[in-house]
Amino acid sequence: MGINYNPFSLEGKTILVTGASSGIGQATAIECSKMGAKVIICGRDKERLNNTLSLLEGDNHLTFEGDLLHDEVLNNLVSTVPQLDGVVFSAGKGLTLPFQFSTREKFDDIFNVNFFSPIELLRLLSKKKKINQNGSVVFIVSIGGVKRFSVGNSIYGASKAALQSMVNFTSQELASKKIRVNSICPGMVETPLIRRGTLTEEQLKEDMDKYPLKRYGKPEDIAYASIYLLSEASSWLTGQSIVIDGGATAK
Repeated sequence: MGINYNPFSLEGKTILVTGASSGIGQATAIECSKMGAKVIICGRDKERLNNTLSLLEGDNHLTFEGDLLHDEVLNNLVSTVPQLDGVVFSAGKGLTLPFQFSTREKFDDIFNVNFFSPIELLRLLSKKKKINQNGSVVFIVSIGGVKRFSVGNSIYGASKAALQSMVNFTSQELASKKIRVNSICPGMVETPLIRRGTLTEEQLKEDMDKYPLKRYGKPEDIAYASIYLLSEASSWLTGQSIVIDGGATAK
């Protein structure tokens, strides 16, 4: 092996990242560009999307501005993107609300963003044969999708559990096309999402101390796992979930 050998390289690959305006999606786009990928970043906020674009290494990256909750936007994205070697579904929405105060509207709001939108995009990309053979699909789920965690997250957790279930089933169906489907289930990660929640700084610090490694994750912690799943290093891995939570669910 030469000194430049790197099984995690993304050279020559085109990767689509949703939710790339901030947080995990932004970090994933940046790290993919560092590994040599051409990155297509997708988000709703033009200014923040352009900020992400300015942070990418290399040239020929693309942006797509739009709300993927709308069918016409989804169809436009699918028709305009080039052939893809990988997709990272990172867009998501949180909600902390006691179950007794939940409503159908709240369920619809969270499920539309966290479940229906990414699954419909994957369906369209697959139907239009936009993902190359040996391509990789990565869903950013949550430990709430595989295990019970903090009280008040029933709607959010249910949406992520549904997404994880689709990972399990689509990985089997898309295997015939030589497309891999996996997920990453993070614990709490330092993103703008958690700062928009109902927890105070004191409550966040108290929760953080419950993690064996005594910190929340960084967006880059999740981005590095995405690079593994997008690269040839994981070419025999599909239908799996990688839990990255600082040891929080290790029992």
